[in-house]
Amino acid sequence: MRETYKGRYQPKNPEKYKGDRNDIVYRSLWERKFMVFCDMKESVIAWSSETVVVPYISPIDQKPHRYFVDFIIKIKNKDGIIETHLVEVKPEKQCTMPERGRKQKKTFITEATTYVINEAKWLAATEYAKKRGWKFTILTEKDLNIKT
Repeated sequence: MRETYKGRYQPKNPEKYKGDRNDIVYRSLWERKFMVFCDMKESVIAWSSETVVVPYISPIDQKPHRYFVDFIIKIKNKDGIIETHLVEVKPEKQCTMPERGRKQKKTFITEATTYVINEAKWLAATEYAKKRGWKFTILTEKDLNIKT
């Protein structure tokens, strides 16, 4: 069976998922890989997908928007302490300001716009997490051991 880039995930350990277990949607195979990790990793004691909404101001239109963070997970660390993490899964190329190079102007503007919006979202998520004693993490294909 061929895997698709988008789909619904059925957890093997449904008691760990906090939310509607029949509506766990992945929007990339990278998100799916992280879902499998959360589902199967013993130290992950609870997780959910797109259940935390962080308000932010877009640098493009200066208006308030809502950012649905990919994941919230609770892990029990080696010392037995429970930590909460907000986790975003993104391609590494979206984590740095693009260079113009030989790209067409429209492509460069689209990539730059995506980057500055992501940066605003991630700053808001970092503050949101910090206020709650949580951590915000961005995972890329390198962190997920995915070769591109």
